[in-house]
Order: sequence, then C-alpha cells, then structure tokens
Amino acid sequence: MSLAYFALIVSIVSASALEIAGAKFGAQLGSMAAALGLLAAASSTRKADYEHYVRATSWGRWILIAIPLCIAAQLAPLPLSWAHPIWASAHDVLGGFSLGPITADIGLTVDALVLVLAAISLLGVAILVVRNRSRAELVLFVLSGVTAAAALILDLHRLSPGLAAAAPSELTTTLAGLGLMLNLAVMQLAAERAETHHSVLRSVVIGLCGLVGALACAIAIFGLSGTNSAVAASFGVVLILLILVIRRLDLSPLAATALSVAALIGAGIVLIFLFEKNSGPILLRLVPEMGTDTKAAFERMLADTRWFGAGAGTFAAVGRIYQNDAGALLSAPSAATAIFAGMGWIGFAAMMAVSLIALVRLFFGALQRGRDSFFPAAAAACVLFALVQSFAGPGLLRPASILCLSVIVGLGLSQSVSQSGSR
Repeated sequence: MSLAYFALIVSIVSASALEIAGAKFGAQLGSMAAALGLLAAASSTRKADYEHYVRATSWGRWILIAIPLCIAAQLAPLPLSWAHPIWASAHDVLGGFSLGPITADIGLTVDALVLVLAAISLLGVAILVVRNRSRAELVLFVLSGVTAAAALILDLHRLSPGLAAAAPSELTTTLAGLGLMLNLAVMQLAAERAETHHSVLRSVVIGLCGLVGALACAIAIFGLSGTNSAVAASFGVVLILLILVIRRLDLSPLAATALSVAALIGAGIVLIFLFEKNSGPILLRLVPEMGTDTKAAFERMLADTRWFGAGAGTFAAVGRIYQNDAGALLSAPSAATAIFAGMGWIGFAAMMAVSLIALVRLFFGALQRGRDSFFPAAAAACVLFALVQSFAGPGLLRPASILCLSVIVGLGLSQSVSQSGSR
C-alpha cells in the first residue's frame, strides 16, 4: 500500500497547490495520481482489505456508480427529446437523426467524467490506505495543512493584496471551510493523545498547529466570505460539537436522539429563513446578488433543464445560448446550479442522495467509534458544509475541492469501521 499512499498524498497536494497557484494542469496531475493509486491499491489488496472496503461502503457503494453512469449516458445516443429543448428544436428545423449525444460539448463532458472517476478512485484508495491509524493521522495532517494554507492565502490577499498573489476566491473559501473542520479534528486528536499518556510535548505542538490552522480558516470563512458560506461552516462546527457532547456526556440513545432532532430542527429553521429571504428558483436563492438580466438568464436555463441535463461540465457552453450580452459570459453561480443544469434531475438527485447517505453514515460512525471518533466526525462536518456551500457558491466545482472532499470522506468512512491501527 506504500505506493497507493504516496499517490494519494501527491494527488491531494498537487491538485490543491497547483490550482491555487493558477496552473492549468493541476486537475490532470491529480487524476493521474488517483489512477496510479487505484492501480497500486488493487494490485496489493488482500482479503482483509477487501472486506474492510465492503464494510466501509455498505452505506451505498452502488449509488456511487450511478453518477459516472449518468454522465456516460450523456455521451451515448439517446432520444434528443430527453435533453435540452434546443436539441429537439434544432432537429425539427434541420432534420436528421432524433438520436445522439445530449451533451452540449463532448470534450467538456469527457473531462467531467474523468474527474468523477478520479474522485471515486481516491475515495476507494483512501478507505484502503488509511486503515492504519498512523497513515490516517498523516493524511489528516496533510489535508489540514493544505486547506489552512489556502485559507491563509485568502486572508493575506484580502487584508493586504500586495502580500499574496490572487487565488480563486471561491476555491479558497471552500477549502477554508473544509480546513476549519479538519483543524478542529487535529486539535481533538492532540487532546485525545494527551489523555492517553502520549508525549505531552508532541500533543501540545500538534494542538497548537491545529489551533493556528483553525484560526486562519475561521478568519477566512467567517470574516472574509459571504454570510451563507459562514452559515454553512457554522453547521459543520455545530455538528462536531453535537457529536462531542453526545460522546463526552455518554448520553443514552433516547437523549442523543432528542438532542439530534432538536439540532436538526434548528438547522432546518435557519435554512428555511435563508431560502425565504430571496425569491425565484430554489437553486438561486443562496447565491450572491446578481443583475436582473443575469438572474433572468439563469432562470430560463434552469426552466429548460430536462431529466438528463445539457451535459456535465458544459454550463459555460450552454450559457452562451442564454446570455443577453455577447460580451458577458455566464458562469455558474453555484455548484448545485451547475450540477442541475448539466446533469438534470437524475444527476442532481443522485448527488444529493450520495451526500445525505454519506452524512448519515459518518454521523453514526462517529457515535459508534470507540476512539479516534474525530475522523468520521470531521468528515461528516465537511460533507454538511459542502452540501450547504454547494447552493452558495461554485467552489465545489473546482477539481481541488472535489478531490480533497473525496479523500476526506474516504478517511472518515475508513476510520468509522476500523478498530485497530495494526492491521
């Protein structure tokens, strides 16, 4: 598993660092590292590893397959009436076959398919690699360091543009939100190690590193980002605290259920309030303010979306049909909007189902875990943050965010079922 572990680290660091720096090949390098990690893991997998993977993904591994299948279907000949109405209209005017690829750009959809396969591969590789507790800790440290660095870049650039080069704000905001949960997990790791008679000095150093990273991420997400992003991060922090309270107080199942239901009701009230603040389609209610003409164009695009969408990754290409000004390029206002417009109702429902099932699985995994519960707890918080953030901004469309989130979920799933660091 050493080669798979190395490929996993390379994929995280290369995709994140290169994309923050503005390089165009970060996603390709990350995908290549994911493929290498998958091959290495498959060649060295033992029966115990396979059984561990099956237990970790028992929550719905078959649903994961639905997402790449949905994208692949957009590249296959399908009835054009199932897709964007512009294809059916063009067929009626120009004639020709009523079957064909329903994507607006085959190249962009192939790129999206490769990225999704890389993300699923990294999730599986992470589940196998981080069975070992020491490797799980190192992966957590790498993830927390990368995300904290992204948050620090955002902090420095916003506070003094001359101190740091400009980085994609939507990417750094998303990584900062993920980094807040991860660095809180690092602090909890240090506290648990100190309680179990590990080196106090090492625990203090780890705790201080986690505290610095958490502060950098908190400044970025709460002080320099939008209100909705801050709310999304708050949900993640509350979820970590909820799990910590239930475990520390050793609440009975009835008391834990009551507390969880109360927290769920509170979160629902906050979300209803946020969504009711604006009018229009649900997918556009949490995005930043935009011009009337731009919002009208997005509303027309969403209204025309069918079951299979217009092609994964083709939001910008389809946006040219709806833009009012030839010089104004429509970019996705949020990840949820882009997924819905690109993959339609089927793809959007599959993504929501995967997210919610993973959230529930990680939440209960954190409550049932004997020790090291901070791994699944942080992963659950990251999934919750990503779920809300997907409606507020486009940061989760970035390859670095997708690959990091895949590894985070794999880390949480693996450690939610592991019982020994020696295997």
